Amino acid sequence: MSEDRIERETLIAAPLERVWSLVAAPGFWVDDTAALSGAVAEEGASMVAKNAEYGDFPVRVEKVEPPAYLAYRWASAFPGEELREDNSTLVEFTLTAEGDKTRLRVVESGFAALAGSEELRGKAMEDNSGGWPQVLDALRKRAEQPSA
Repeated sequence: MSEDRIERETLIAAPLERVWSLVAAPGFWVDDTAALSGAVAEEGASMVAKNAEYGDFPVRVEKVEPPAYLAYRWASAFPGEELREDNSTLVEFTLTAEGDKTRLRVVESGFAALAGSEELRGKAMEDNSGGWPQVLDALRKRAEQPSA
């Protein structure tokens, strides 16, 4: 596999603190209700993010540096399995203030090290490459809501 990482970013018309509060909800990119739960990322904490369409995915908080950086590990290609180094990828969110807006960058890496076939790794990369623009768009819309 020639590619091992996905990189996406978006500019959100909301202050850094507002975007941070949404990104700091573990598993928000899987479970749309995660941000509503009030949970806040704590290093070492684990949870299961549930998605009615795609399944249940283990998520572990790897690193938290408020309000600019969060890293999570998740087993996107192995729904329902326990989280291990060989079945998970690292998802890193970096937030940067740009005036009264926030640039949110996501990098997901580790696809080449996933256990399983080349086909499985390629499908995981393809699925997640298509998913991140949708996730970032939904997060941007939520963060930009006046009532939020």
